[in-house]
Amino acid sequence: MIKLITIAGPPSSGKTSVIIKMIESIPELKASCGVIKFDCLSSLDEEQYTKNGITAKTGLAGNLCPDHYFISNIEECFQWAILNKFTILITESAGLCNRCAPHLKDVTAVCVLDNLSGINTPVKTGPMLKLADIVVVTKSDLVSQAEREVFRFKIQQVNPRCTVLFINGITGQGADKIASRALKSRTIDSTNNLKLRFSMPAALCSYCLGETRVGEDFQVGLNRKIKL
Repeated sequence: MIKLITIAGPPSSGKTSVIIKMIESIPELKASCGVIKFDCLSSLDEEQYTKNGITAKTGLAGNLCPDHYFISNIEECFQWAILNKFTILITESAGLCNRCAPHLKDVTAVCVLDNLSGINTPVKTGPMLKLADIVVVTKSDLVSQAEREVFRFKIQQVNPRCTVLFINGITGQGADKIASRALKSRTIDSTNNLKLRFSMPAALCSYCLGETRVGEDFQVGLNRKIKL
């Protein structure tokens, strides 16, 4: 039985730092937890995890959407966790697509946002924020209390049911709160009955299939024209 936790968020929001501090905040987590990072072309995060004594692997999507790549490989990740006798598996997704969400039903879902990214970031983030159970806000030590509260308000406008946690990815302050939530996550024994909380984009266009020529004559599949 394994506790599976999905963590997503925009690039450079501090996901890796939050995960490391979360694992370090409870000593027994480090030996019983594995992390798999999903990214596009390259990632140095596995080195960061290893340097901190955390077992991690990296999956690179290449020319595929990293969230599609994630859900196509979650079964293999689960088997890797079983093989290593982990009790907790954390997946970290690049979160590059605001239309996708690598969150699964009945699996603890976390979204990480950067308080410096702009006051309207929550309303631009899409289902990976709207469907998260926990929203972690980083870099809040660099803004005023008023800015923190406005950011929290914007998050809860988008997702009223989520728990908002402010965590310092450098000092680890607040990381124990998300760690305790992780330990209370529901356990699963397989990925057979898992379902996404939100569907991926519904159709392909010619550019998804490799077309490079520009113009209406070369556009097939689902297209949408701007109204000017």
